[in-house]
Amino acid sequence: MSDRDAPGAGPLDLNLLRTFLAVHRSGSFTAAAHRLGLSQSTVTAQIRTLEQRLGRRLFERGARGVTPLAFADEYAARLRTPLDQLAAVARGEGEPTAAEPVHLAGPAEFLGTVLLPALAPLVVEGLRLRVATGLTDPLLEELRAGRHDLVVATRRPRGRTLSAVPLADEEFVLVAAPDLARRLAGRDLPEALDEVPLISYAEDLPIARRYWRHVFDRRLGTRAAVTVPDLRAVLAAVTAGAGWSVLPGYLCRDRLASGELVLLHDPEDPPINTAYLVRRPAGSDNPQVELVRERLLAVGRAL
Repeated sequence: MSDRDAPGAGPLDLNLLRTFLAVHRSGSFTAAAHRLGLSQSTVTAQIRTLEQRLGRRLFERGARGVTPLAFADEYAARLRTPLDQLAAVARGEGEPTAAEPVHLAGPAEFLGTVLLPALAPLVVEGLRLRVATGLTDPLLEELRAGRHDLVVATRRPRGRTLSAVPLADEEFVLVAAPDLARRLAGRDLPEALDEVPLISYAEDLPIARRYWRHVFDRRLGTRAAVTVPDLRAVLAAVTAGAGWSVLPGYLCRDRLASGELVLLHDPEDPPINTAYLVRRPAGSDNPQVELVRERLLAVGRAL
């Protein structure tokens, strides 16, 4: 069916097509409205009008956004290049424009320690980056709403509104400073650790409890001496001799190599957690997003 063969005769308004492409790319009426500078009700009305004109449903509505139907994917593929070219002409052919920033979000420690250094060469080449940090669930909701282009998540998101691929496996390690490790030498683990301060990310000891279940097949009954919601601060406290902790291996690698930290236990099957790189299924109209995504996936494979 061509545009002129649609149930509503006559050429389609380019604004309807522009709005459709924004919704398809963002996976959300709210995000598309924000991107286009329109109200959500206007975006909803325009999509409804376009569906009526085409005589086809374009999106599956859900509580967390919209999912393009097969026809919408095909239609977007036809429209993407000509509409993007038209937008470039409207901005002024040959007019220099600053690259649109890539909005990346994820855990502060993983971003700051591993991912941001890997993106440094792209920044030198002109990449503009806007980074947000936080917990996975709120960041995924913000991704659905169009606030981020890519999110590093500590779990795979449910549903069809987001697309996730494994990024990296982080191994958890049980560590302490050398002086504390010498005090524990020859003593039975994990019982000996009951007498030593535990430094934790949170009061419910999420990482240490998982390590105890996986490695020692028992429940961790110790309460934290110190809690601080930043794994880098936990690392600093443990390195200074305040106590022991369970931390991601990538965070401890350099200090283990230098001898500032010591492994208290080296299990054959350490617990791991898989990080995922998440985006909206339709991707982004910013070509830099795919460039950043490819670089991050390459870094993840090398870990």
